[in-house]
Amino acid sequence: MVFSSQQNMGNRRPNNHLSFRSANPALSSKTFDGLPTVSDANVMTINGTVNRIGISLAILLFFGAITFILEIVSFIFVGVIGGLVLALVTIFKKNLAPFTVPAYAALQGLALGGISFVFNTMYEGIVLQAISLTLGILFSLLFAYKTRLIKPTENFKLGVAAATGGIFVVYMISFVMSLFGSGLSIMNVNNSSLFSIGFSLLVVVIASLNLVLDFDFIEEGSEKGIPKYMEWYGAFGLLVTLIWLYIEILHLLAKLRGRQ
Repeated sequence: MVFSSQQNMGNRRPNNHLSFRSANPALSSKTFDGLPTVSDANVMTINGTVNRIGISLAILLFFGAITFILEIVSFIFVGVIGGLVLALVTIFKKNLAPFTVPAYAALQGLALGGISFVFNTMYEGIVLQAISLTLGILFSLLFAYKTRLIKPTENFKLGVAAATGGIFVVYMISFVMSLFGSGLSIMNVNNSSLFSIGFSLLVVVIASLNLVLDFDFIEEGSEKGIPKYMEWYGAFGLLVTLIWLYIEILHLLAKLRGRQ
């Protein structure tokens, strides 16, 4: 997986990236602020980040496979809460990313394995479909970004950020309503109405577009000469988006199966 063909860190390209970064809270416009300047031998590179992404995904899939195969759903809560704690630590203590990100991937794997098992008991084969679609979207958008079929312009970034913020508001409204007995019906995986399916499809599209912003963030980081531990941080940001995308694809597929 390559974001850019130019890897000469001794002759960095001018910064062509725009100021607005990503709707992903892990990859915001202030992520690069306050980072120390380091020598060329210890800077973040694209190839290094790709390797960290591969390691993180391998850890996530390994622990996810364990809970899925052993049919363990009790780790969902542990994985979600533990992952949230480690995510916050990673965001505020970026230099700890080489330690927190692998642990985050493991905890999220435990949670996703259990969640996937629950969905698979509802609709057999849905997990394999969701994984295939998630990876397909990842590599398709990576190709579109690399060939500049999709360009993360300022307006593009603002639009994705605004849409993501709107979805977050809907999530929070549904969460608050669930505390009083019921959430928003469009969030219910058993709601197979066209409106509910349309909402899930919209969320999948927005989550997918966030990947483009994550690619842009990683590419810019490799050009700025920031510390090498940011390779793990870049992998963390992409992992957050991929997990969100996978879960939303599960929701969408479940709703579609419900109409059959």
